[in-house]
Amino acid sequence: MLPSPAADAADALAVIGRLIGWLDEGRGAAVAMVVETWGSSPRPVGSLLAVNDRSAFAGSVSGGCVEGAVVAESLDLIKAGGHKTLEFGIADEDAWKVGLACGGRLKVFVAGASAPWRATLEQLLAARRDKRPAALIVDLQQNTPALTLEGAAAAGAPAWLAAPVADALRSDASGVIDGPDGARRFVAVFNPPLRLLVVGAVHIAQSLARLAAETGFEVVVIDPRGAWATADRFPGVALDKRWPGEALAALKPDRRTAIVSLSHDPKLDDPALKAAIASDAFYVGALGSRRTQDKRRRRLKAEGASAESLARIHGPVGLDIGARTPAEIALSIMAEVVAARRLAKG
Repeated sequence: MLPSPAADAADALAVIGRLIGWLDEGRGAAVAMVVETWGSSPRPVGSLLAVNDRSAFAGSVSGGCVEGAVVAESLDLIKAGGHKTLEFGIADEDAWKVGLACGGRLKVFVAGASAPWRATLEQLLAARRDKRPAALIVDLQQNTPALTLEGAAAAGAPAWLAAPVADALRSDASGVIDGPDGARRFVAVFNPPLRLLVVGAVHIAQSLARLAAETGFEVVVIDPRGAWATADRFPGVALDKRWPGEALAALKPDRRTAIVSLSHDPKLDDPALKAAIASDAFYVGALGSRRTQDKRRRRLKAEGASAESLARIHGPVGLDIGARTPAEIALSIMAEVVAARRLAKG
């Protein structure tokens, strides 16, 4: 596989929804997707463009450089059927137009939205509604789409694909897989959003919730203190007013979840951290000085936490950037969460 960070799943799913809407209206349609890139390609692998038979389109595969050519090829395929893989080299002068310092190359797979494509894309939207990690698998030579959900085999896909697809889902990396059967298959990852569970509706949490949302995380702020966890203080943020242990048991943190405890109150922080380090969360952080962290670890150890699980706690929380204000501390926390996610193998 040639791994690449997956394109924004929400954008791609909006494009798919638009395409299915056109099909519902009786329009012909085609789907185009970026399957490989080299250099400073303006759009990531997995980016989608949908085109209908009236030349209307949604999404983007290049930020404007090659859209015209892709739309033209799509219109031909809507009429004739079939599929095609297009390769483009983006010249330096065109790259500048989309904000790049240099050009790049990309491959775009284009196919008419046939009945198998529609069925597979509808399954993908259903998986998204259920918040299930899913991978769209396309045989680039045979134009056969399939969908696999995490932990399940894709119908019609060879058994050897299971391991690389599982790895793609774990790492959020879309890309092309060259198979032992000589076929090339593109795997587009559609994972549900990452989550950030924040314990303690304190001032830092207000800034952290905004930063996390801007970074693409679904945010839940947990605090049983009604005067703190209010819609006025956290507009548009999901609030959970249960005690942290109960809330985390219900929210079921998984490998796409980060947990940050900010209350500075052992009655809230300790149960939250105890549940967090026993979960699959990829990041666990806790506010407090080194002295506070030492006391907290001793309390959790006395309750049975192992040294290995306690080592999972990032504390003092956040990257050391000299942060002082609540907003700066929130920035340092969010930076450490992103680093834990993106540099996990580094």
